[in-house]
Amino acid sequence: MKLLLIADEESPRLYEHYRPGCLRGIDLILSAGDLKAHYLEFLVTLANKPLVYVHGNHDGIYETRPPEGCLCADGKFLNINGLRILGLGGSRQYSGGPFQYSEAQMRQRIRRLKPAIWRSGGVDLLLTHTPPAGCGDLPDLAHCGFEAFLPLLESVQPRFWVHGHIHMRYSPRTDRILQHGETTIINASGEYILEI
Repeated sequence: MKLLLIADEESPRLYEHYRPGCLRGIDLILSAGDLKAHYLEFLVTLANKPLVYVHGNHDGIYETRPPEGCLCADGKFLNINGLRILGLGGSRQYSGGPFQYSEAQMRQRIRRLKPAIWRSGGVDLLLTHTPPAGCGDLPDLAHCGFEAFLPLLESVQPRFWVHGHIHMRYSPRTDRILQHGETTIINASGEYILEI
Protein backbone atom coordinates (compact mmCIF):
# COMPACT_ATOMS: atom_id res chain seq x y z
CA MET A 1 0.00 0.00 0.00
CA LYS A 2 1.42 3.38 -1.05
CA LEU A 3 0.42 6.40 1.05
CA LEU A 4 0.87 10.08 0.24
CA LEU A 5 1.34 12.01 3.49
CA ILE A 6 0.72 15.77 3.37
CA ALA A 7 0.50 18.64 5.86
CA ASP A 8 1.03 22.37 6.43
CA GLU A 9 2.30 23.50 3.02
CA GLU A 10 1.03 22.82 -0.49
CA SER A 11 3.53 20.90 -2.58
CA PRO A 12 4.27 22.74 -5.85
CA ARG A 13 4.93 19.35 -7.49
CA LEU A 14 1.42 18.19 -6.62
CA TYR A 15 -0.43 21.44 -7.31
CA GLU A 16 1.10 24.37 -9.20
CA HIS A 17 3.31 22.14 -11.35
CA TYR A 18 1.04 19.10 -11.40
CA ARG A 19 1.74 16.66 -14.21
CA PRO A 20 -0.73 13.94 -15.17
CA GLY A 21 0.29 10.64 -13.65
CA CYS A 22 2.24 12.04 -10.69
CA LEU A 23 -0.30 10.46 -8.31
CA ARG A 24 -0.25 7.09 -10.09
CA GLY A 25 0.23 4.24 -7.66
CA ILE A 26 -1.04 6.17 -4.62
CA ASP A 27 -3.58 4.08 -2.69
CA LEU A 28 -4.43 6.53 0.11
CA ILE A 29 -3.77 10.19 0.94
CA LEU A 30 -3.43 11.27 4.58
CA SER A 31 -3.54 14.95 5.52
CA ALA A 32 -2.20 15.91 8.95
CA GLY A 33 -3.80 19.36 8.79
CA ASP A 34 -3.35 23.02 7.94
CA LEU A 35 -4.06 22.67 4.23
CA LYS A 36 -6.69 24.51 2.21
CA ALA A 37 -9.86 22.59 1.40
CA HIS A 38 -9.49 23.19 -2.36
CA TYR A 39 -5.99 21.62 -2.27
CA LEU A 40 -7.37 18.45 -0.66
CA GLU A 41 -10.28 18.41 -3.13
CA PHE A 42 -7.85 18.76 -6.04
CA LEU A 43 -5.76 15.81 -4.83
CA VAL A 44 -8.68 13.50 -4.02
CA THR A 45 -10.23 14.21 -7.42
CA LEU A 46 -7.08 13.59 -9.46
CA ALA A 47 -5.87 10.60 -7.45
CA ASN A 48 -9.38 9.07 -7.34
CA LYS A 49 -8.37 7.42 -4.05
CA PRO A 50 -9.53 8.03 -0.47
CA LEU A 51 -8.20 11.11 1.29
CA VAL A 52 -8.37 11.08 5.11
CA TYR A 53 -7.67 14.23 7.14
CA VAL A 54 -7.51 15.66 10.63
CA HIS A 55 -7.86 19.33 11.54
CA GLY A 56 -4.85 21.54 11.98
CA ASN A 57 -4.88 24.64 14.16
CA HIS A 58 -5.44 26.83 11.06
CA ASP A 59 -8.38 24.83 9.64
CA GLY A 60 -11.23 26.85 11.18
CA ILE A 61 -12.87 27.24 7.76
CA TYR A 62 -13.48 23.46 7.77
CA GLU A 63 -16.22 24.05 10.37
CA THR A 64 -18.40 25.69 7.72
CA ARG A 65 -16.79 24.33 4.54
CA PRO A 66 -15.06 20.97 4.96
CA PRO A 67 -13.13 19.57 1.98
CA GLU A 68 -15.57 17.77 -0.29
CA GLY A 69 -14.96 14.13 -1.14
CA CYS A 70 -12.58 13.67 1.82
CA LEU A 71 -13.00 11.66 5.04
CA CYS A 72 -12.55 13.38 8.40
CA ALA A 73 -10.78 11.14 10.92
CA ASP A 74 -10.57 13.78 13.65
CA GLY A 75 -11.74 12.15 16.88
CA LYS A 76 -12.60 8.97 14.99
CA PHE A 77 -11.39 5.49 14.20
CA LEU A 78 -11.44 4.48 10.51
CA ASN A 79 -10.58 1.28 8.70
CA ILE A 80 -9.42 2.05 5.16
CA ASN A 81 -8.51 -1.00 3.07
CA GLY A 82 -7.59 -2.89 6.24
CA LEU A 83 -5.45 -0.04 7.63
CA ARG A 84 -6.72 0.89 11.11
CA ILE A 85 -6.40 4.68 11.48
CA LEU A 86 -7.05 6.75 14.60
CA GLY A 87 -7.27 10.51 14.12
CA LEU A 88 -6.70 13.33 16.61
CA GLY A 89 -6.35 16.78 15.09
CA GLY A 90 -5.53 20.14 16.59
CA SER A 91 -2.66 21.71 18.48
CA ARG A 92 -1.86 22.87 21.98
CA GLN A 93 -3.95 25.81 23.13
CA TYR A 94 -1.97 28.99 22.56
CA SER A 95 -4.24 31.65 21.04
CA GLY A 96 -7.82 30.53 21.67
CA GLY A 97 -8.44 29.61 18.03
CA PRO A 98 -10.43 26.62 16.78
CA PHE A 99 -8.93 23.14 17.06
CA GLN A 100 -6.68 24.12 19.95
CA TYR A 101 -6.81 22.01 23.10
CA SER A 102 -5.45 21.98 26.62
CA GLU A 103 -3.70 18.84 27.84
CA ALA A 104 -6.83 17.95 29.86
CA GLN A 105 -9.08 18.36 26.80
CA MET A 106 -6.81 16.15 24.69
CA ARG A 107 -6.71 13.50 27.43
CA GLN A 108 -10.52 13.51 27.43
CA ARG A 109 -10.62 13.16 23.62
CA ILE A 110 -8.29 10.15 23.89
CA ARG A 111 -10.43 8.58 26.65
CA ARG A 112 -13.51 8.79 24.41
CA LEU A 113 -11.67 6.81 21.71
CA LYS A 114 -10.51 3.95 23.95
CA PRO A 115 -13.59 1.76 23.30
CA ALA A 116 -13.05 2.04 19.53
CA ILE A 117 -9.36 1.17 19.95
CA TRP A 118 -10.26 -1.86 22.06
CA ARG A 119 -12.98 -3.07 19.62
CA SER A 120 -10.62 -2.72 16.64
CA GLY A 121 -7.92 -4.85 18.20
CA GLY A 122 -5.36 -2.06 17.84
CA VAL A 123 -4.25 0.82 15.68
CA ASP A 124 -1.91 0.62 12.70
CA LEU A 125 -1.53 4.37 12.15
CA LEU A 126 -2.17 7.40 14.33
CA LEU A 127 -2.88 10.55 12.34
CA THR A 128 -2.49 13.79 14.31
CA HIS A 129 -1.67 17.39 13.59
CA THR A 130 0.69 17.84 16.54
CA PRO A 131 3.41 15.33 17.44
CA PRO A 132 3.75 13.72 20.85
CA ALA A 133 5.80 15.79 23.32
CA GLY A 134 9.51 15.25 22.81
CA CYS A 135 9.06 13.46 19.48
CA GLY A 136 9.92 16.07 16.86
CA ASP A 137 8.15 19.04 18.46
CA LEU A 138 9.60 22.48 19.22
CA PRO A 139 10.01 24.27 22.57
CA ASP A 140 7.63 27.20 21.94
CA LEU A 141 4.06 26.93 23.24
CA ALA A 142 2.47 26.96 19.77
CA HIS A 143 4.62 24.06 18.52
CA CYS A 144 5.23 21.84 21.54
CA GLY A 145 3.70 18.39 21.41
CA PHE A 146 1.03 16.93 23.65
CA GLU A 147 2.13 15.14 26.82
CA ALA A 148 -1.28 13.42 26.62
CA PHE A 149 -0.09 11.58 23.51
CA LEU A 150 2.73 9.78 25.35
CA PRO A 151 0.59 7.25 27.28
CA LEU A 152 -1.37 6.65 24.06
CA LEU A 153 1.88 6.01 22.18
CA GLU A 154 3.07 3.58 24.86
CA SER A 155 -0.21 1.68 25.22
CA VAL A 156 -1.30 1.48 21.57
CA GLN A 157 2.17 1.23 19.97
CA PRO A 158 0.96 1.91 16.43
CA ARG A 159 3.24 0.92 13.60
CA PHE A 160 3.18 4.53 12.33
CA TRP A 161 2.40 7.93 13.83
CA VAL A 162 1.92 10.62 11.17
CA HIS A 163 1.82 14.29 12.18
CA GLY A 164 2.26 17.77 10.75
CA HIS A 165 2.49 21.18 12.46
CA ILE A 166 6.32 21.27 12.50
CA HIS A 167 7.27 22.64 9.10
CA MET A 168 10.46 21.15 7.71
CA ARG A 169 11.77 24.65 7.01
CA TYR A 170 11.47 25.74 10.67
CA SER A 171 14.87 24.33 11.53
CA PRO A 172 17.67 22.52 9.67
CA ARG A 173 17.57 20.01 12.55
CA THR A 174 13.91 19.09 11.97
CA ASP A 175 13.74 15.33 11.54
CA ARG A 176 11.34 13.83 9.00
CA ILE A 177 11.42 10.41 10.65
CA LEU A 178 11.96 9.38 14.28
CA GLN A 179 11.74 5.99 15.92
CA HIS A 180 10.04 5.53 19.31
CA GLY A 181 10.09 1.89 20.31
CA GLU A 182 8.12 -0.03 17.67
CA THR A 183 6.54 3.16 16.27
CA THR A 184 7.90 5.11 13.30
CA ILE A 185 6.96 8.78 13.74
CA ILE A 186 6.75 10.69 10.44
CA ASN A 187 6.51 14.43 9.93
CA ALA A 188 4.21 14.83 6.91
CA SER A 189 4.97 18.54 6.38
CA GLY A 190 4.86 19.27 2.65
CA GLU A 191 4.69 15.77 1.20
CA TYR A 192 6.13 12.36 1.92
CA ILE A 193 5.54 8.91 0.38
CA LEU A 194 5.15 5.97 2.75
CA GLU A 195 5.02 2.42 1.43
CA ILE A 196 3.69 -0.24 3.80
